[in-house]
Order: sequence, then C-alpha cells, then structure tokens
Amino acid sequence: MRLKTKYILFIAVLHLSFLGLSYLILKQDKLVFIISEILIIISVVISIGLYQQLIQPLSYLKEGINAIKDRDFSVKFLPTGKKEMDELIDVYNEMMDALREERTRQEEQHFFLEKLIITSPTGIVVLDYDNQIKQINPKAKEILADYTDLFLNDIQSLQPGESKTMKIGLMNIYKVQKSNFIDRGFARVFIMIEELTAEIFEAEKNAYGKVIRMMAHEVNNTVGPVNSILNVALGTPDLWQDAQRGSLKNAINVAVERNQNLNLFMRNFADLVKLSPVNRISVNLNHLVLAVVDLFKIKAQQQGVSFDLQLTENPFLINADALQLEQVMINIVKNAIESIGAHGTIQIVIDPNVRQLQFIDSGKGISAEHVEKLFSPFFSTKKDGQGIGLTLVREILLNHGYTFSLETIEPGNTVFAINL
Repeated sequence: MRLKTKYILFIAVLHLSFLGLSYLILKQDKLVFIISEILIIISVVISIGLYQQLIQPLSYLKEGINAIKDRDFSVKFLPTGKKEMDELIDVYNEMMDALREERTRQEEQHFFLEKLIITSPTGIVVLDYDNQIKQINPKAKEILADYTDLFLNDIQSLQPGESKTMKIGLMNIYKVQKSNFIDRGFARVFIMIEELTAEIFEAEKNAYGKVIRMMAHEVNNTVGPVNSILNVALGTPDLWQDAQRGSLKNAINVAVERNQNLNLFMRNFADLVKLSPVNRISVNLNHLVLAVVDLFKIKAQQQGVSFDLQLTENPFLINADALQLEQVMINIVKNAIESIGAHGTIQIVIDPNVRQLQFIDSGKGISAEHVEKLFSPFFSTKKDGQGIGLTLVREILLNHGYTFSLETIEPGNTVFAINL
C-alpha cells in the first residue's frame, strides 16, 4: 500500500471516530458538540495542509528521479517559501548542477579522446569483450588493410603491457603494444601500432654499411698489390720460357681473374652503401622501359621469353632519377627472366590512371617462406646470388618516395608494382 493511501485512510478513520464520539454527546451538551465539530473541521483542514506538505516533496523527488533516469540534468525546482521543502530543493538543485558539470566534462573528454584517436599517427585498435574489433582509427585501417584477421591471430598470445615487433605486409615493420582500460567495471583491451620501418631500415643500413666498408677496404688493400705482383710476373717473358711452367701461368691467370671478380663483387656491395642522392629530372617512363627491354632483348630471345608492353600513347612524364630508376627496372626484368627460365612472358604495364608501373612475369613465383625475407640484405634464393639486387631496388624506390609491392597472385602470375 502506498504512503499516500495509508495517510488518507489514517486521517479518515481518525476523524470519523471523532465524529462518532461527538455525536454521543449531542443530547447531553449541544455547546460541547458544536465546539467539537469545529475542532474536527479545523483538524481536517490542518490534515489536508500537512498532507500537501508531506506529499509535495515526494512528488518533487519522483520528478527529479525521472529526470535523472532520462539523463536530463537541466531540470531544477524553484523555492516554495517553506523551509524544509526549500532545503530539499537546494540539495537537489546542487546535485543536478554537479551532475550536469560532470556530464559536460565527460562529454568534452570523450570528444577529445575520439578526436585524438582519429587523428593519431599511431594505429589504435579497441577490442570488445570477445576480442573482436570494436573501434579502429584510420591509421590502423591503412596499416592492416587486408591483414586484419592475421593480425588478430598474431596478438592473441600478447598479454596486456607486453609489446612485440611485427612485419605487416611486404616491407613495413611495426611495434605492436597491448594495453587495457576499465569500462563499466570490466577490462577492455586496446592495441597501439607504431611504424618502425624507417628507423629499422636506417639502423640496418648503418650496420651492413659499416661491414661492407670494412670488407671493401681490406679486399682492396689485399687484391690491388697481389694483382700488381701477378701481372708483373705474367709480363716477365723469362719466367715462361720453360714450357713446363705453362700450367703455372694458367693458374696465375685464373688467380688474376678471380681477384677481378672479387673486386667486382665488392663494388656491387659498395654501390649499395654509396648510393648517390636522388637527382630528379623530368623523365619519359616509356623511353626508360623501351631502353631496358632493348638491353635484355637478345638474352630473352635466347631463353624463349617474350615481352608484352602496354605503354601509354602519349609521353608519360615523371620526376625521377633516370639512372637509378633504370637500374631498378634492370634488376626487376633480370629477376623475372631468371624466374621464368625458358619460354614465358614478361608483361610491362604503365597505368596512367593510378600512376602505377607493373612488371608481370609467368615465372615460378615466390614461395610463402621467402616472402618476408625478399628485401632483406644478403638474402637470395639463387645459388650464386649476393642478395643485394632487391635491397638496392628497395633503397632506390624508398629514396624516391615510391611505394611498391611484390607478390605471386597465382602460379605463373607474379606482379612487381611501383606506385609512382
């Protein structure tokens, strides 16, 4: 039973009892009867007033509770002139002001954090309670692209507070850190993805550059004098008058040739370290492609490899270092011919709409185990490879600011794409 009903029943029973008692004294003393009736009427009026004073605060409280449920913190009550009621109204109004200020502050913080997450140069992924992506900022979308499922599998073993370095895609390396926060009393996980590609490549280049310079110095200091001595010996006729020394002369010639090959080997490495700055000029990409194709035309014909050129009708001009970009194409076409072996096709496409240069070969393609190591220094799938061809390609394209990809779409369809 509600408090309002209880109060009305209590007042009604009380006053009806008084009326019954006053009726009993009606015959004995009419004056007392009249006075008692007046007192009962006054009591009824007072009871009604008390009822209004008691019930009104409850009504205000009910309206205030409904406003709080609706999250409407703008509802406030005006003073009534009654002390007790006004004290309650003051407490309620102060509470609503505090709630409104807190809500405004939280909304401002939420808006700030949302803006910070969206504009952050670091990839941020927020997971739900089932470890599925609840929110992802544009940078994380750009990083993950088609690798989202693989990424979620890789981070399952990470504990909150831990981090690790991951390679996502062909070239890019990232630091992935897992953390958590409390949301409505439960732990939620978020992941920060920070790109380390440039820093790692620079550290990598510094490391192998130092080794190469040291090796080149030692090799040149040794090979130069040795070749000089051997050439002097070969140029002395008196030493070779004895026919029995012919085999020795041949051995010395082989040694000189091997030393020259060693010098060439070291120069290839030195070219990687001493790559000159990009000298950008206006270059017609069609002419570069045709020049590289002419260079390999005879070798390609010998192996039964044909070229399928899809160039632009009009000159396709780009700002690039012609010599370095030509070296990139030479390495790519050389690798494509070696991958095909015999009888195949190399398709070279210039797409002006997306400003992309593609080399598509029908070779055996790239195995899954080699994909992540392709552009690593000194890694080669060839028996006599030095592992610097694709590393040089990587350095030149990165120095130009060009993005690129190398993947085998399907057997017989390997694509090297350069975004110009």
